[in-house]
Amino acid sequence: MANILMVVSAADSLTMKDGSEHPTGYWAEELVVSHQTLTDAGNTVHIATPGGRKPTVDQVSLAPESAGGEERAQGFRDYIAKIDGELAHPLVLADVDIAGYDAVVMPGGHGPMADLYKDADLGRLLVAANKDGKIIAPFCHGPAGLLSATDDDGGFTFKGRRLTVFTNEEELGGGTGENTPWLVEDALKEKGAVVENGAAWSSNVVRDGNLITGQNPQSSEDVAKEVLAALS
Repeated sequence: MANILMVVSAADSLTMKDGSEHPTGYWAEELVVSHQTLTDAGNTVHIATPGGRKPTVDQVSLAPESAGGEERAQGFRDYIAKIDGELAHPLVLADVDIAGYDAVVMPGGHGPMADLYKDADLGRLLVAANKDGKIIAPFCHGPAGLLSATDDDGGFTFKGRRLTVFTNEEELGGGTGENTPWLVEDALKEKGAVVENGAAWSSNVVRDGNLITGQNPQSSEDVAKEVLAALS
């Protein structure tokens, strides 16, 4: 069985275009579904955050209308409570040695747009993981974390790589809208990534070698399953 590093944002707010603070964190469905799918298959998942701070769940993601009904929302709450010990004491991202892991998984929520996209420790881990051919699997807003990875010459590590991410259409139509401070899809394209979008709000997973990406919360389970297939 594999050892998997799950990198989660430690941010609890995102500064919007108008300067206001938007409460955020990780998206419940993305963390819960991926964590459960990976661990149910017998793998070990270690959660790491910047500074080893306990990550904050985006409360919007626990609302029935966001989660797909009250029963599903309660299931997310129950699972988060079940792994609270892990969430309360995550690994310090700066202290992680990627040599001990077979894959890096990064769920989203808007949190990564506040911290992971510029986190030097994450960038170091991703560069090393990519050089070693380890599986790297961010999804929804998680691919914002890829922006932290630059080579020795300052170039974007994932330039020219095929991937997907929460789309401009989804952000503007059902995310934080016109007040979004920046669009992850645009930022990745500007760095040279080849973004391949699917239909809005439908599961879309793109694999390019060791890089596995998912477009939105609906892609959570399919990303985890693709990670399992890649590790088998």
